[in-house]
Amino acid sequence: MKQVCVLGGSGFVGSAIVAKLSLLGYSVNVLTRRRESSKHLILLPNVTVQECNVMDDIALSHALKQADIVINLIGILHNSKKISFKAMHNELPKRLASICIKLGIKRLLHMSALQASAQAPSAYLRSKSDGEDALLIHAKELEVTIFRPSIIFGRGDGFINLFASLVKLLPIIFLAKPNAKFQPIYVEDVAEAFVEAIENMDTYGKSYDLGGPKVYTLRQLVEYVAKVLGKKRIVIGLNNALSYLQAFAMELLPIKLMTRDNVRSMEVDSVCVTSFPGFLNFQPQALEAVVPVYLIDKTPRAALNRFRTRAGR
Repeated sequence: MKQVCVLGGSGFVGSAIVAKLSLLGYSVNVLTRRRESSKHLILLPNVTVQECNVMDDIALSHALKQADIVINLIGILHNSKKISFKAMHNELPKRLASICIKLGIKRLLHMSALQASAQAPSAYLRSKSDGEDALLIHAKELEVTIFRPSIIFGRGDGFINLFASLVKLLPIIFLAKPNAKFQPIYVEDVAEAFVEAIENMDTYGKSYDLGGPKVYTLRQLVEYVAKVLGKKRIVIGLNNALSYLQAFAMELLPIKLMTRDNVRSMEVDSVCVTSFPGFLNFQPQALEAVVPVYLIDKTPRAALNRFRTRAGR
């Protein structure tokens, strides 16, 4: 039984990947900062959850000792003094590659981001590109596969659900970068891509863009969420100057919903340059087939429908 060690395995995407690995019979070790946040994984067959400070090389080396395969999903959306893009997106992959080589671990899969580039307008995307380079430079010593998804949706996501919350609260939505384009992909499709790549030698040393079957503007996504929730909302798109001003104001909030660097990321369309990876034996699911399932069941109307169903009406 091969052991897969998953960094960031208790998160949104990680939980989906770990569940699939468990189902396929892999022995899975999930590294997390807080074991309490991973209770939903502990009961899965062949899954263990281990607290580990991945910024500590000694602790990380100890956690990876028994691993045959490593999956790195760790990433942050907002830069800060405590946790920086450089530390998490560039230095961590570099250190991880070095530790894997020392321990004789060959297989390494890594989560990057669509449009990651050294010339990207945002620090986030540039740091993601630096992380890719830090791994691919070891192509002769490591069997590296990198996935670069657009925004990822699914139950518990931080994107569609965020706009759903705004739609429920606000009669008018002032939207930064309304014409920014995205190619959303379902979290289960991302998880399936990782799992199918593990044993596929043709994926070694390669990077793959991941996107769904359709491209949307940010305005279209917000309007679709409002439609699914049955809410009539006015969406006012902001120009560039006002988009950055709104982001600056949000940076001052205790919880950062958006930053100016996020706005810079939206200056390049999060759209795949290449087609869906040919080695995958499926086509990605449409957003319209999935989103209503996890948004509508939170509405009073859905609660009433469930009550009627239970009552046999």
